[in-house]
Amino acid sequence: MTDLSTSSRDELEAMAAAGEEVVECMRVLAKTGDNIVGELLATEETFYEWDHYPKGDIFDPASQSQYYYHAHRAEEHGHFHTFMRPKGMPAEAKPAALPDYEAPEDEDDALSHLIGISMDSKGLPIKLFATNRWLTGEIWYPADDVCAMLDNFDIDLAHPSWPVNRWIGAMLRLFRPQIVALLHERDATMAARAETETGVNVYEDREHEIVSITDISIDTQRQVIAAALEGEG
Repeated sequence: MTDLSTSSRDELEAMAAAGEEVVECMRVLAKTGDNIVGELLATEETFYEWDHYPKGDIFDPASQSQYYYHAHRAEEHGHFHTFMRPKGMPAEAKPAALPDYEAPEDEDDALSHLIGISMDSKGLPIKLFATNRWLTGEIWYPADDVCAMLDNFDIDLAHPSWPVNRWIGAMLRLFRPQIVALLHERDATMAARAETETGVNVYEDREHEIVSITDISIDTQRQVIAAALEGEG
């Protein structure tokens, strides 16, 4: 159950509005028999594991937000990876002081992974997850900094699909409490591993892909938010 006890009314209302947008994007696609994943892959002849869809990713130069969809796990159809590039980050965001940190040659490559969204074969979201560093080739930022980046994520583009782009941004707002919890769990887990597993670079451990994960339900989340708003009223 989502704990919204520390959420302000403004935060609850923002999540409720995001929930309405999520459902509206799905409703519009459903009118033509489409769904979030099907819409994104509509022009692809073959869906290959590990390939990014759409090819080249989706990047909004105004917000510096980025995402792609791909698949490589049996328990899902595939998943979205969401990112923020440095020029879209809050000014105070800085890479974590890890022992092996090296600034990339191009400062624009110091991107941060935000969260992954797992999808089922019906094009519905089923899980959120935070990843180990090696999986996405990101620069590791502390959880508090990544949480602050969530507020800046926005894909305000018509390509490849207006409803899919809006849906992803709204999902990050609707499930913000879960995402924040996952990111802090991610940091705590990796810090504990780094302290106990001496001689191993845990951030490059190919056996450790998903660091934190949780099941999600759009309907349940909206119900919990509505109940919290009613309780405040």
